[in-house]
Amino acid sequence: MAHTHTMHEGTALTSEAKAALEASGEQWTPMRATVFDALAGFDRPASAYDIADRISRSEDRRVAANSVYRILDLFVAKNLAQRVETANAYVVNAHPACHHDCIFLVCEQCGQTTHIDDDALTERVRASARGAGFTPVRPVIEVKGRCANCVSA
Repeated sequence: MAHTHTMHEGTALTSEAKAALEASGEQWTPMRATVFDALAGFDRPASAYDIADRISRSEDRRVAANSVYRILDLFVAKNLAQRVETANAYVVNAHPACHHDCIFLVCEQCGQTTHIDDDALTERVRASARGAGFTPVRPVIEVKGRCANCVSA
């Protein structure tokens, strides 16, 4: 069964992310806001270097990727972003108040990444892991292939 929820974008997404981070006991600092906005501005997964470069250019100052990595790690831990493991890149979570496992569909041609939610499937993965004596923390499911745009091109 697919999980349904409200997907946020623009200022509503930033407001939701800020509220979720503050509800977890963390502060929404100017640098965290800048990193979140930069990440949200990408139309595909972005690396810490991509984000640092975008901020450096827009603010005319050097921003170190190490600083961005620390913030991205916090965002992942607090459900504001998700890490696309095979790309070593990140995407914003369009529904930061909702906690569940995601499945990523990664286009090998254009890099577009779509996330879908299927809690029944990810629970089966967790149950299989538990059945093997393994304690799952966060299933990572990524499906590589070609998106509809690349297939039809």
